[in-house]
Amino acid sequence: MTAKKIVFVGAGSVVFTQGLLADLFSFPELKNARVALHDIDPERLATAEGAARFIAAERGAAPVVTAHADRREALEGADFVINIVQVGMRESTRTDFEVPARHGLRQTIGDTLGIGGIFRALRTFPLLKALGEDIAAVCPDAWLLNYTNPMAMNVQYLTRATGLTRVVGLCHSVYWTIHDLSALLGVPQDEVRYHAAGVNHQAWVLSLEHEGVDLYPRLDALIAEDEQLRRRVRVDMYRRLGYYPTETSEHSSEYVPWYLHHDSEISRLRLPVGAYLDIVDENTAAYERTRAALAAGRPLPVESTLEYAPQIIHSITTGVPRTVYGNVPNRGLIGNLPAEGTVEVPCLVDGTGVRPTRIGELPPQLAALNRTYLSTNDLVVRAAVADEPRHIRHAAMTDPATAASLTVEQIWDLCDAMVRAHGDLLQPSLRATLGH
Repeated sequence: MTAKKIVFVGAGSVVFTQGLLADLFSFPELKNARVALHDIDPERLATAEGAARFIAAERGAAPVVTAHADRREALEGADFVINIVQVGMRESTRTDFEVPARHGLRQTIGDTLGIGGIFRALRTFPLLKALGEDIAAVCPDAWLLNYTNPMAMNVQYLTRATGLTRVVGLCHSVYWTIHDLSALLGVPQDEVRYHAAGVNHQAWVLSLEHEGVDLYPRLDALIAEDEQLRRRVRVDMYRRLGYYPTETSEHSSEYVPWYLHHDSEISRLRLPVGAYLDIVDENTAAYERTRAALAAGRPLPVESTLEYAPQIIHSITTGVPRTVYGNVPNRGLIGNLPAEGTVEVPCLVDGTGVRPTRIGELPPQLAALNRTYLSTNDLVVRAAVADEPRHIRHAAMTDPATAASLTVEQIWDLCDAMVRAHGDLLQPSLRATLGH
């Protein structure tokens, strides 16, 4: 079997790169893969290369590992491209929280919808366009596996702006939701049968069974008995909507208008405003620990992540069939959601590639929320594709949590402030401040 070439774009996200490599090298058929690491930060790139070599040795693998400052050089001849870039890194993430907070807007994670998600997308789009152009030029048959958030906006932009067709967005939220529900319900995860669909970070567990028995009544009983369970956003949403959401309460609170604007709800549901800043700090600390361990010659922890990208790569390489959850253009997969939107659905994977499955229609209350989410996404993508800065403001006006918290004048002021704060990271046509 010819060794596959796997490229990591943004490999300096060292901790995530480590986990993916540990998974890849656990497959015998991928132990001799060609692994090309790319990052624009020389120190992080060197750390990623050192970690890759250590993990390969630990797993008994013999890959060809190369490190590249030049992205197109790294991509030459790639079979798979894993995108884990975070444009602007820690500083831009702080901007995404601190500027909106000064304007009276609360956020918890800020990477998918809301002002944080909108501007994370807008500063990522130029990178995605350049990456798409490079892939088209030097590895047009490669599969692009995207982990970079905001997932749904990025996949829609890649589809609209680059013309790439072998694009799948990957997220672990469905898997870990089923993992946690299985533990809560006291049933082995590998015996649970489930079906989920929707949009990234706002998909829904449409069915949940064990040995042919519906598990939802058992979940209802547990929730009724446990007040602390009822003090979680995703449980509150489940009780009102009838289907369990596939993302954490911290995430889920940002995509609806009901929670973050109200002090009482923040208290009742124990919402950690600004929580993602702590996660960013921990990620930075984890990177520093990895760098220090490599410099001192100490062993690194090598832990599997159970992420989808290594499974997809193995299935396409070997033909072993699997089902994963992927983020792909809708195009009729979910009948009552917009065709141009990005949806999260089960995907069949084997030697022929990744094939999304058709869901039909979602329950109407779920589709209503997903349509609002996708409307905001569409306006952000249109802002970049059409060079229309007003659409940034339109997107913010349609975002549920932002619209619940700020007046339209405040929303426009905030967008101007964010444009000024992110400056040169945005494409030139979107750097204008518009006032009101």
